[in-house]
Amino acid sequence: MQPPNQPLGQPQMSPQTSKETSKESGGDPAPGARPPGPRVDASRLWAGGIMTAAIAGLTAVFSVLLVRGVLGFPVLAPDGHGALGDASAGLLAAGSAVVALAATAVLHLLMLSTAQAGRFFAWIVALITAGVVLLPFTSSVSTEAKVGTGVVRLAIGVAIGSLLSAVCRGAGRRAA
Repeated sequence: MQPPNQPLGQPQMSPQTSKETSKESGGDPAPGARPPGPRVDASRLWAGGIMTAAIAGLTAVFSVLLVRGVLGFPVLAPDGHGALGDASAGLLAAGSAVVALAATAVLHLLMLSTAQAGRFFAWIVALITAGVVLLPFTSSVSTEAKVGTGVVRLAIGVAIGSLLSAVCRGAGRRAA
């Protein structure tokens, strides 16, 4: 028998069909269905990673300029090479960009495979940054060179970590 509010010839909807329709329209999912998992907007992630690489390179250049040129602490190369030093400052900038791209790849893998990827990524970046900041203190160079190099590396690590953490929040999205 056809309900009075339904046009003739239209099939009657079962309660199961009603639940599926409410799921598609944003309602509660059907019992036993898996909730949508996190997805990664790879284009946003890698665009942010490339921009982070550019910022990391610029951070290297400007932090060397500040630490060596303004504060007078030796960094990477002996004094006498000017405020930016020799080619090692350029290598540091290029290396920083490469590290930022490698960090983007690690972040991408974490976002695809790990719950709370941003939290794990923050710990990875913090520990690696601490390691590279402390590394000059194991050498026999002057204390000023140790501090200067550590400050430059800290600035680069903070730039990469903070920018890619923000990129992680923007590139992660829920599946529809």
